[in-house]
Amino acid sequence: MNFKEFWRAFSQNKGAVAGLVFMSIVGLLAIFAPWVAPHDPIEQYREHFLQGPVWAGGTSQFLLGTDELGRDLLSRLIHGARLSLLVGLVSVVLAMIPGVILGLVAAFAGKWVDAAIMRAMDIVMALPSLLMAVAIMAILGPGLLNAMIAIALVSLPAYVRLVRASAIGELQRDYVTAARLSGARTLRLMFVTVLPNCTAPLIVHATMSFSAAILEIAALGFLGLGVQPPLPEWGTMLASARDYIESAWWVVTLPGLTILWSVLAINLVGDGLRDALDPKLKSAT
Repeated sequence: MNFKEFWRAFSQNKGAVAGLVFMSIVGLLAIFAPWVAPHDPIEQYREHFLQGPVWAGGTSQFLLGTDELGRDLLSRLIHGARLSLLVGLVSVVLAMIPGVILGLVAAFAGKWVDAAIMRAMDIVMALPSLLMAVAIMAILGPGLLNAMIAIALVSLPAYVRLVRASAIGELQRDYVTAARLSGARTLRLMFVTVLPNCTAPLIVHATMSFSAAILEIAALGFLGLGVQPPLPEWGTMLASARDYIESAWWVVTLPGLTILWSVLAINLVGDGLRDALDPKLKSAT
């Protein structure tokens, strides 16, 4: 499938296109945050504590209002996008690379190696992902790097199982048999012959994992285990603002809506990718 065919199939899903546009805007804001944000995200304007948004009696100096310390909420949301998207992206990469390797090893190795890898993944999946991440963070300690490692570890089993299942299905194909007969070694079979044909479900799952990682880093930040103040991160912003939910609704509502819309947009993009990359699913629907 070339790009033109892919885009034609993807663009048929209007929700996916809307999600892609939204996340493109968020991504550009995150990349150019130092130049786009109107204020320093940690600078305190002590004469503007809990000032409302411009449409709720605020001023044009702070379009979305300020938080409990007088910091500009719009600037913190823009810089928070940078942290949240970075954590999500790095977590996906940290989980995908070992997940692909372990999944291929489980598919190509003997039954004992396969059984050992899959039972280890079952142990990791025995606990809910957030609870497992909290347990890992309790061992490693709070912080940005540890949060990315924790999220990657709880995401690892899904990649292993997906790649293993896809690779086992591909091993029965004629082109793999032909590659074996032509003398291709195991590593070449794994990474050159089989893996490229497993990328479609892998891309879709990585997109969905990206949204899950954003939710998990927000949850860890809300619990005080993720990104630490004063760094702006959406979950940390929710945690520090929960005491003002009745007196200053915007300090809780706006970060919460940002998380909601971002996760929804990424899931819509993943849905569009699934439809565009899986012709069997498209023909069935």
